[in-house]
Amino acid sequence: MLENQLVNIMMTKNGFLDDLQYVNELKLPQCYIAAGYIRNYCWNYLSNYETSTPLNDLDVIYFDPDNLTYDQEIKFEQQLNAWKPQYNWSIKNQARMHITNHTIPYTSTLDAMRYWPETATAVGMRLVYKQNIEVIAPYGLDDLMQMRIRKTDLFTDEQYYHNRYQSKGWLSRWPLLQVIN
Repeated sequence: MLENQLVNIMMTKNGFLDDLQYVNELKLPQCYIAAGYIRNYCWNYLSNYETSTPLNDLDVIYFDPDNLTYDQEIKFEQQLNAWKPQYNWSIKNQARMHITNHTIPYTSTLDAMRYWPETATAVGMRLVYKQNIEVIAPYGLDDLMQMRIRKTDLFTDEQYYHNRYQSKGWLSRWPLLQVIN
């Protein structure tokens, strides 16, 4: 039910289906638009904001253990920038992110998202067929839809977690947010 609610919310975002289609055109395995693109728009919608909160970047994640080169990610970012230059596309192969994050290797995109800082950020969406949209969220959608900031179980850096939402000004931008410790 929450998946349908989230899809309905995101369908109100101008250009959402186009953005999913651009990412789908890359034909990357386990590939999703994720993180702030979804979280910010959802929180704006739930807060009844008429204008969108600007994004630092548009996160695209995928899982390809057969090509772990950073150069490959740059190539995909350049391709998306050529198609839709108004975004700062950020593409990360989750099959290599365990190295950056100093954790055990991840087994999938969904598994990698379990190590992200907040539950409400660990949400991805992709176009499966025409307008069928798949949602993945290893911690579910409750925190996102109820406007709660909660550290994920597997993210271990408490200070980084607290600094992250404070430095981004989430509590002032969305006063209805609750921090759950």
